[in-house]
Amino acid sequence: MHEEELACIGCGVKVQIEDPQALGYTPKSALDKEMIICQRCFKLKHYNEVQDVSLTDDDFLKILNQVGQTDSLIVKIVDIFDFNGSWLPGLHRFVGSNDVLLIGNKVDLLPKSVKHNRLIHWMKESARELGLNPVDVLLVSAEKGEQIQEAASAIEQYRNGKDVYVVGCTNVGKSTFINRLIKQVSGEEDVITTSHFPGTTLDIIEIPLDDEKALIDTPGIINHHQMAHYVDKRDLKFITPKKEIKPKIYQLNEEQTLFFGGLARLDYVSGGRRSFTCYLSNELNIHRTKLEKADELYKNHAGELLTPPRREGMADFPELVAHEFSIKDGKIDIVFSGLGWVTVNEPGARVVAHVPKGVNVILRKSLI
Repeated sequence: MHEEELACIGCGVKVQIEDPQALGYTPKSALDKEMIICQRCFKLKHYNEVQDVSLTDDDFLKILNQVGQTDSLIVKIVDIFDFNGSWLPGLHRFVGSNDVLLIGNKVDLLPKSVKHNRLIHWMKESARELGLNPVDVLLVSAEKGEQIQEAASAIEQYRNGKDVYVVGCTNVGKSTFINRLIKQVSGEEDVITTSHFPGTTLDIIEIPLDDEKALIDTPGIINHHQMAHYVDKRDLKFITPKKEIKPKIYQLNEEQTLFFGGLARLDYVSGGRRSFTCYLSNELNIHRTKLEKADELYKNHAGELLTPPRREGMADFPELVAHEFSIKDGKIDIVFSGLGWVTVNEPGARVVAHVPKGVNVILRKSLI
């Protein structure tokens, strides 16, 4: 076999032995192995060390365009904890006439009190509002292996003997999900490189199915309004939940502020004393202060008391931009893209949410 035909089994990129700094580099000695893995994947897998990647948004869009021109089933994976942040905008323009199966991953992160049927109904509604009509909606936890058998059966049912393309944003757990599927079907462990760093899969990876067709993993599309793109790689662990979220409830008086590390803040302007429930990573520090002191606190303590971001990252960190909301209905979530959300239980609150320039903040009907 010529080396130019070889691709890394972990990320799908073409393997090369010339340039150790370039994508796909593999030491010559590794070419004899049955499963070839590039050096970047090797480091990611064994040392959790991440190297920056040179693919652009256009590369990703080209790949999505190719998917739309095929006759296949498209499986779209979203992170249920960051539904809006991990949505692929415009996917309905790419899919052509292909069916889309929508799978919400990381269901294990939501509090146990969340009813799955209600969540599925909410996902169907939200998908329709965002322009997509999925053939079905499923919930899984790729990390824990929950509902993988059901997902495998659904994929088999809806693909009707066609190829399957799996698409999603970076960090939704797409590769973990595919590894689970492969294990379910063939018993092979961890074929594809996974990590909590955005952008692990670099090129298309084909996994053969029984009937000459394939399951195809596409690279994670980068959504620039996700918080993950603004924090140091070492700080991702503070904002990316690994365990079930423990909601934190704050009784706030008017003119009080909550800081979520130094990444975002919520000012409660008016509406009488009331409670706010925060659904964020358990590792993220929440700091309460008076609204009048908030600006100064941020100026003096962002990167120290209010962290992440860390001190040395403050120079590159975007300024916080204010978004004002009047909550007119009861039970509304204020969603900080890529960070979590805060639930306001009764109508009548005026709040200001501050997020880094470029990150989205939206209101939605309460999920819980």
